[in-house]
Amino acid sequence: MPSIARVVVDLSIDREFDYSVPDALKASVQVGSRVIVPFGRGRRTGFVVARPETSDVPTLKPVLDVVGERTYIGEDVIRLARWMSDYYAVPMERAVRTVLPAPVRRRGTSHKKQQVAIPVAVEEAAATGLEKKAPKQALALHYLQKHGPTPVPDLVKACSIGHAAVKGLEAKGFVRIDQVDLLRNPLAGYELIRTGPLPLMPQQAEALEQCRASIDSLTPPVVLLHGVTGSGKTEVYLQAIQHAMDKGKGAIVLVPEISLTPQTVDRFRSRFGEGIAVLHSELSDGERHDEWHRIWRGDARIVIGARSALFAPVQSLGLIVVDEEHEPTYKQDEAPRYHARDVAVMRGRISGCAVVLGSATPAIESYNNCRNGKYHLVSMPHRVDHRQMPSMRVVDMRRQAEQEGKVYIFSRDLVDAIGNRLARAEQTMLFLNRRGYSTSLQCPACGHVAECRQCSVAMTYHKTSHELICHFCGDRQPVPDRCPDPECGDPAFKYAGLGTQRVEEIIRKLFPKARIHRMDSDTMTRKDSYRNVLGDFRTGKIDILVGTQMIAKGLHFPNVTLVGVVYADMSLHVPDFRAAERTFQLLTQVAGRAGRGDVVGEVIVQTYTPHHGAIQAARRLDYDGFADQELAFRREAGYPPFSHLVILTLKGPSETRVRFAGENFMKRLSPLLPASVMSAGPLPAPLARLKGVYRFHIVLRARSAKSMTGPIREVMQGFAWPADV
Repeated sequence: MPSIARVVVDLSIDREFDYSVPDALKASVQVGSRVIVPFGRGRRTGFVVARPETSDVPTLKPVLDVVGERTYIGEDVIRLARWMSDYYAVPMERAVRTVLPAPVRRRGTSHKKQQVAIPVAVEEAAATGLEKKAPKQALALHYLQKHGPTPVPDLVKACSIGHAAVKGLEAKGFVRIDQVDLLRNPLAGYELIRTGPLPLMPQQAEALEQCRASIDSLTPPVVLLHGVTGSGKTEVYLQAIQHAMDKGKGAIVLVPEISLTPQTVDRFRSRFGEGIAVLHSELSDGERHDEWHRIWRGDARIVIGARSALFAPVQSLGLIVVDEEHEPTYKQDEAPRYHARDVAVMRGRISGCAVVLGSATPAIESYNNCRNGKYHLVSMPHRVDHRQMPSMRVVDMRRQAEQEGKVYIFSRDLVDAIGNRLARAEQTMLFLNRRGYSTSLQCPACGHVAECRQCSVAMTYHKTSHELICHFCGDRQPVPDRCPDPECGDPAFKYAGLGTQRVEEIIRKLFPKARIHRMDSDTMTRKDSYRNVLGDFRTGKIDILVGTQMIAKGLHFPNVTLVGVVYADMSLHVPDFRAAERTFQLLTQVAGRAGRGDVVGEVIVQTYTPHHGAIQAARRLDYDGFADQELAFRREAGYPPFSHLVILTLKGPSETRVRFAGENFMKRLSPLLPASVMSAGPLPAPLARLKGVYRFHIVLRARSAKSMTGPIREVMQGFAWPADV
């Protein structure tokens, strides 16, 4: 073993430092070890990312100490971090910070300690004498002799005694008080009935066979499970994971939304018991710290969570499942801006484990990878027990506006359908992908719109709190009593557009006896909000659930027979080449919430562009037809998957300085780019100002990602950015 360790410290300086390894530490310093090293005039904690044979530095300072008994980051995850650093053009230390949660990385974070009372063997005569002199102590002693070691708070509560009685027992030598680690378990208190494997339909059995082959021999290494909503993909995942566990291997299951985690975790726990750990952003730091250590020690072999769960230290990883792989929430919005699906495929390659991607509406890139032979496609075109897919009706809101002479939020078709469901004690979901009451507050006299002071967007009116809120920076403003324009001052304000709050209010007026609940990021603020609301909906305590995209996917409620899409065009007219794909996916996914029980479901889609290709393909539930049409457009326009797209975002408080820095950056970058790279910018971003900061984009397109990321890293390392850009 070479006596050099290459270390990254927890500073964003994009450099790795070589240290010598003293003989006493040679055995314990490995790739992934957490070490303490001299740095400048002090000490720093860092992670070993390589053990090179030689160093360019003539005199090396020594590693001072190793933290922990074994490595914190596995060698395969270090290799994954190295790949992320190269591919997403970020410093290696930033990539290392990404693969290790902050509560684990931080010094000083530790397990919560708890005092436990342990009975000590004593003579019977001594215990008998205790009953006369100190009856409360005797009661506690008998409890411990019967139940064994018990946490002191539990003992005090069970015996209705004070802490002094326990201290007295310790002083007399009857018990020993030890400090033990108390694991903070986010799943504590949720009891579930254990279940066994369900019988499979032929299409599920075939999919499972492909997953098992992938786990056994990595042939194929990546399986894309294209199954319609309700086709039983989760049961295939469960039985594939059981196969991996039978071979002594672990598994990671990624879900796109925290709202899906409780339902997924419940199904997995009822099958696999306590060997499951959960990792997502809603956990407290203490819970995340303890869950990570449970996985690290091997106490949990299955990990379920959002993006970051991908880096969990699962021992002998055999399978990674990415459920709803098409979801945009798998994309990280801060550096490194990784896509969890792509990184999962790369971790599978590095760790030698199978990867299963599942979706009713796969990403166009994944579908194209199947066509190219990179992934293996398994289709599940039927619902379990051959239940019928829901019928989808597209309502042209333009025609209703012409007939009525007025624009309505709900069509007559949708109102009648909701009434019918309420009469039959069936449930309805109403989907609108915008929270708040109305999208803007507008003066009808002069046209003034209440805009955010920090961002170049209109503020959204929230009726419950009667204030204007910016959904980008969170800025709040009181609602003005008259137009703020000094030349106008008109007191009449008009609420333009709509959000889930307004939909909920109108539905309550239309159906006053219905039990209605709204589910969006304004209402889901408490830790157990998701679990409680979805639990009430499942048990029939809610008749109509109004929500944003958090209700649109992955949820299974057999009594939902109607889904209404209030405004289908919302995601269609945005400056994004994936707009049509997002709309098709969202409509198909939200439609899949209907008719999952014995009654055939119905979906009513309200739109102002009924003939758009994405909406018509979703109406027919025709994924292949939509994908063929979309791939032809992408090939013609040179968009992914036929090219790689890189966007550099420059930000700063001065518009002029940001643009100037971007122009200088492009002057340095352009000569290094091959002629095949198409470039544009710097240009103002679609959201030109955010949180008081001006934003500019530089957009690059090429067949090869390396042809762009290599030159970008080279320029970034030596580029002198203005201090505030």
